Amino acid sequence: MVSTNIGQRNYRFSDLQIQDINGIAGVIHVRRIMYFAAQGMKWIEPRAWPWFDFYKLNNPVPVPGAPATWSQYGQGSAGLGPITGEGTGQISSGSFYIDPIPDAVYTLHCDCVCYPTTLAIDTDFEAIPYLWTDAVPFYAAYYALLSSQTSARMADGERYLQYYQMYVQRARDAATPDVVRYNYEQVPDPTALNQMGLPQGRGGGGAAQ
Repeated sequence: MVSTNIGQRNYRFSDLQIQDINGIAGVIHVRRIMYFAAQGMKWIEPRAWPWFDFYKLNNPVPVPGAPATWSQYGQGSAGLGPITGEGTGQISSGSFYIDPIPDAVYTLHCDCVCYPTTLAIDTDFEAIPYLWTDAVPFYAAYYALLSSQTSARMADGERYLQYYQMYVQRARDAATPDVVRYNYEQVPDPTALNQMGLPQGRGGGGAAQ
């Protein structure tokens, strides 16, 4: 969450207060923003930056009001944290803008994609949920083999990457069953089979029944 300031339309990821901080190092992407109003919340429409820049920022006499539109501007992480090989310092900071310019203090509720803290000892909190933890060793092995000097070992690394992708997709399929299977970006396009002219089975499966 983050509270707006009157007259300020841009906010950094590092301004966000993460509610569940166990094992979370920072934010790398904001998926959805709502603000608290009366006894509930109101959705703020997301827009691509070029559209937002032209239709919202391109205004010499903006009228303040309640947030209605937002767009991500800066790419990257929350802005501060440990950098491999560099210690603690400034990371490429992410940010977003809202429109209209706030006329009051609004509490923004953001649905975010976060990155976990570095594991240093066995008792550190593991923020990556099961079943995604099954994929981690294969991605680590892929990274380790990238610097290999032999084509055979690099080919092994590519196979580990395929295993990683398989386990990530398995975790996504388990976490988002049929009812909400397309709610998250990692899930394949549900119209891909039609686009490729492939047969569909009952229930949206990929194989003919």
